[in-house]
Amino acid sequence: MNMNMASKPLGTDSLTLEKVKNILITQQRPENERSPYFDLEKKFNVSLEFQPLTEVLPISSREFRKQKIDITVYSAVIFTSRNAIDHFFRTCEEMRITVSQDMKYFCITESIALYLQKFILYRKRKVFYGDNGTNESLFDAIKKHKEHEKFLYPCSENFDSEITTWLEANGCDYAIPVLYRVESTDITKILKEKKFQMVCIFTPLSVKSWLKNYPGFTQEDAIIGVFGDNTRKALIAAGFDPDFAIPNEQTKNMATAIDIFLDGLSKK
Repeated sequence: MNMNMASKPLGTDSLTLEKVKNILITQQRPENERSPYFDLEKKFNVSLEFQPLTEVLPISSREFRKQKIDITVYSAVIFTSRNAIDHFFRTCEEMRITVSQDMKYFCITESIALYLQKFILYRKRKVFYGDNGTNESLFDAIKKHKEHEKFLYPCSENFDSEITTWLEANGCDYAIPVLYRVESTDITKILKEKKFQMVCIFTPLSVKSWLKNYPGFTQEDAIIGVFGDNTRKALIAAGFDPDFAIPNEQTKNMATAIDIFLDGLSKK
């Protein structure tokens, strides 16, 4: 499934670039000052605020042992986020577990797959990923191997039940090691100080945190951009529609998606 740049009309007819002053990016500020995000500020005369909506806290090795999951007996790992990758390898290091070189990795997107290079010698024959960032494309990548592999799905306490439901329905041998927890960040002070005409959200849990921080939020309050199909689904489940979503046919990058959207407004 492709996610178009706009899954609903691009705001109202009266929405123009001049009305977009502040954009909230719900991630950490990029360390590289050459980030394309900062080019947007100059190009469109907008101000970007970087503020994560969630905080990730590790599950200790002691807590993990209580789950009685032996990582070494599994032959494949499913990753849907960089957090899952970070905490999987952190746990292995803390517990002195050597991850087999024959381990297979199934990732929801190519960008998640490429992040594995931080921890492993990247070999494409052992790393697989979905074509378009949806759970369905991830399942397509897993199908060819499901009969012969034992899967780990490292996640937070609030894991994606759609994935586990599929694994169960398809007779997969799997375990769900909970390696970290995600808590909402309080950004109410920022929201009181500044009005944002656009907000970009990257995870399903961030959708919940946004609405917790902004309980009176309505569709007209801001342009909404989302990353990933699961985030898009979470937003729709909460009663909203994204103005744009990535990955899509034009880009996999949020900064580029914002650029395309604002450029479209500039031509109105």
